[in-house]
Amino acid sequence: MIFVLIPFFLIELYLSLKTGEEIGFLWSVIWIMSSFMLGMMLFQKSSQTMMGNMQSLKQGKLDMKRFQNVSMAYFIGAILLMIPGVFSDLLGLFALMYTVYLQFIVKITPEQTIHFKKQGEEHVIDVEIIDEHSRSDRRS
Repeated sequence: MIFVLIPFFLIELYLSLKTGEEIGFLWSVIWIMSSFMLGMMLFQKSSQTMMGNMQSLKQGKLDMKRFQNVSMAYFIGAILLMIPGVFSDLLGLFALMYTVYLQFIVKITPEQTIHFKKQGEEHVIDVEIIDEHSRSDRRS
């Protein structure tokens, strides 16, 4: 885990310093504050987004795999936007674009209604068995 975090922080530091040199201190502060507020807003609306995704799952517009991918990408994107720095903001935006991509693909594909059936319900034949021999035995 530490082998991933050290390069992440080094890239974050390098890109943040280079961006700060190019756009200036004031614009860097504005960038950091606005990306934090955007991430916080998305994080606060995550429960509403999750409920919408659950409705899409229930209606058959999302399968379980896409539901998980959309939910995780949205959550990770919001968290990454709250972390100050250029690299984490870019990664957060890519995660949110992936969420939009998955939602857009789901919207243009025809709706697939998923019917949940009990196992074996499909091949059941309902019959009534009348035993003729037991009736004749009872009469005697």
